Amino acid sequence: MKNAPKKAVILAAGCGSRLRPLTDLRPKPLIEVNGTPIIHNALRNLEAVGVEEVTIVVGYRKDAIQCSCGNRFGNLEINYVESGVFDKTGTAYSLWLARDTLLTGDIYLLEGDVFFELNALRYLETGDAENVAAVAPFDWSMEGSAVVLTENGYIADVRMKQTAANLADASPRLFKTMNLIRFSANDLRDTIVPHLDDLIGGGAVKSYTEELLSDLIKKKDLQIAAARCDDVRWYEIDTEDDLRVTEAMFLTLREIA
Repeated sequence: MKNAPKKAVILAAGCGSRLRPLTDLRPKPLIEVNGTPIIHNALRNLEAVGVEEVTIVVGYRKDAIQCSCGNRFGNLEINYVESGVFDKTGTAYSLWLARDTLLTGDIYLLEGDVFFELNALRYLETGDAENVAAVAPFDWSMEGSAVVLTENGYIADVRMKQTAANLADASPRLFKTMNLIRFSANDLRDTIVPHLDDLIGGGAVKSYTEELLSDLIKKKDLQIAAARCDDVRWYEIDTEDDLRVTEAMFLTLREIA
């Protein structure tokens, strides 16, 4: 098992428009699942695996996140990067804003709308791969980005805007990206950040991180292993229906591990 990164980046700048009216007065990462804000759950899990410093990219109602998480959260040092164009840009732009952190070593990358068990991060530390993304089987209730895996468990293709209709084709099997990724310092420095610079510098400010991953795999031959999280509780919260599903899934938050 590899040593866990000491730093993490959480993308939390978006408006959460699909969760309105719940997000009219607070940003999506502060929406509560059975009393626990989404981002607090992420921070506690990061602390549990040994992370020491977290950079949060904020935008929409940034003051609320800064007030809720503070400069320290448990044993975590919290830093903030602010996006002034969060309503006009995608998650790849938010990641680009955090490039100074990306250049400091191995990191975890999370998006601020995923509620997950601790084991999802632990699974990113198994095996020998330098870059690892958490995935789970794509089922009829899911939508969004999905990946196809090679026979030896690496991501071969990233597919955007997948729905239950895409499951009709059983081959190749689809897996849902959980938006929890470990990146190595070497690949961040040599490949990922330079490609981000090119992407954003070229005007693709509305790109998503999934599109970035697709480019890195296809154009830069970046190897990203898939950590199968079939037995892990998690959910990406975009709508009120998603929130209800997540609350039912996590009926007790006494032990999310």
